[in-house]
Amino acid sequence: MNTAEARFQGLPVTTLAEEFGTPLFVYDTEVLEGTYRRLRTVLPETVDVFYSLKANPNISVCAFLGAQGAGAEVSSHTELVTALRAGVAPRDIIFLGPGKDARELAACVDAGIHAVVCESLEELRQLDDMVARSGASAPFPVLLRVNPSFGSTGSGLAMGGKPRQFGIDEEEVRRAKDTLAELRHVRVKGVHAYMGTRFLKHEDVVRNTAGILSMAEDLAGHLGIPLETVDFGGGLGVAYFENEDDLDLDALGAGVREAVAPFAARHPHCRLIMELGRFLTAEAGTYVVRARYVKQSRGEWFVVADGGTNHHMAAVGIGSFVKRNFPVTHLGRPADPAARPYTLTGPLCTPNDVVAKRVPLPEVVPGDLLGVERSGAYGPTASPGLFLSHGFPAEVLVHRGRARLIRERDTTEDMLARQRLVDLGGTGDFGDPGGEGAP
Repeated sequence: MNTAEARFQGLPVTTLAEEFGTPLFVYDTEVLEGTYRRLRTVLPETVDVFYSLKANPNISVCAFLGAQGAGAEVSSHTELVTALRAGVAPRDIIFLGPGKDARELAACVDAGIHAVVCESLEELRQLDDMVARSGASAPFPVLLRVNPSFGSTGSGLAMGGKPRQFGIDEEEVRRAKDTLAELRHVRVKGVHAYMGTRFLKHEDVVRNTAGILSMAEDLAGHLGIPLETVDFGGGLGVAYFENEDDLDLDALGAGVREAVAPFAARHPHCRLIMELGRFLTAEAGTYVVRARYVKQSRGEWFVVADGGTNHHMAAVGIGSFVKRNFPVTHLGRPADPAARPYTLTGPLCTPNDVVAKRVPLPEVVPGDLLGVERSGAYGPTASPGLFLSHGFPAEVLVHRGRARLIRERDTTEDMLARQRLVDLGGTGDFGDPGGEGAP
């Protein structure tokens, strides 16, 4: 029996669990850097890679990818501040989202980012008015997010080519020449389109890229706008489940080069952007939980762990008709043969708190550490961390063989700090901190 435990850059997982506790998200910078470098090697030099913070908004993860050369695609005021504090230059930040508020737009103008991606004609007008009131000396740059008239295949979640809240329908953009001509304080400098996410076939990504570039060129000529930037999305997928294969990066790179080269030759000064979130961070992350109880129920073995879907809702398979398992590893004995199938659950009072169903694992006993792999994207950021008031877990970045805490675990006091206990009866006996039941 092989009892060698899992390690992260040489650090035993038990050491991390003892120092930082569990549940715990662990991110490995060697994997982060390797993923970025592999992608950067195959893509044309003319294509800039922007990191979508929604996948993992931790400031240290953003800073690390920024140091590798990635720009930032942000979709909230906090994400904008995160990117700036992480050291990403304003010229390498774009802000998109279908429902930006005045505060977010003003922050973009103040920061002087590369562009706001406008998703409706009304947003264009509002931003134009805001820039006018700000007294800015030059028009503010924007991209038009276009919902193309063509669709795509192979996406885990389609976000273009059909009715969506995202962007402006291509047909409407074509009718907007007069509206764009009326703008005085914003300057449309290009086009953005995003067809979907979780593409696992390079042919689909290449087809989307070619279609978006062709559409952008055609729209620019029709509307009389410059093509200084085209963001053709990305949506590169990660193989989580059985019978899925990771993208063929060499084929992807060759296809994107073929699609981009003639466009770049005609528009040598146009900045091309591919935005990626999940692809850059997923493989680098492991969600580490500790088994609290192991039990049988009518012939099925269950591991009840100290963390579950409250921290890793993506593992539930939202948007999938059939529940499929993320890869799960027995971190104490990763090389041992499977003893039996276990259903891994968390501590929540809901039957939906199932992280993985009937996954073959070596024998699990209380206290063992289990890891949900490929968990560097859409973990805490897409999970109901307040459910049952367990709070969010700690997050750790392992870099050059050293573990650094990059997010503290929520405590009970953290959870209660923003709440207010008020006397609704006016009698003094409601919410008496000294009353019966006070700790």
